[in-house]
Amino acid sequence: MGVDGWFCQMVQTDRKLFYKIGDVCRMCELEPHVLRYWETEFTLLSPTKNRAGQRVYREKDLQLIEQIKFLLYERGYTIAGANRKLLDDETANLPLFSKSRVNQKKTIVEIRNRLQEILDIVEEN
Repeated sequence: MGVDGWFCQMVQTDRKLFYKIGDVCRMCELEPHVLRYWETEFTLLSPTKNRAGQRVYREKDLQLIEQIKFLLYERGYTIAGANRKLLDDETANLPLFSKSRVNQKKTIVEIRNRLQEILDIVEEN
């Protein structure tokens, strides 16, 4: 089952802003220690922590976990190979996580310029 499999359907029916590690493990059928290990191995997978220090995952994290699971379990990638594929293909679709610092800087400049345009419009009215 690919990235667009059952996960995407499940998220639409049970949508939250944040998920705890137990929720993620149930939805993705993973053990918590596997998920915590993946966090150390995959640079793109870095959930934030709440005030209590608990990991909280967003939908983009869940999609990335499903991509990792698919690459490892269905496609037979090694952890290093899966990590490299995620980074090379930029399958996370997050422009700030691209490998190139030049691309990151360009993206940040574009975002800043667009925000300035919006601010100028708001200030005119």
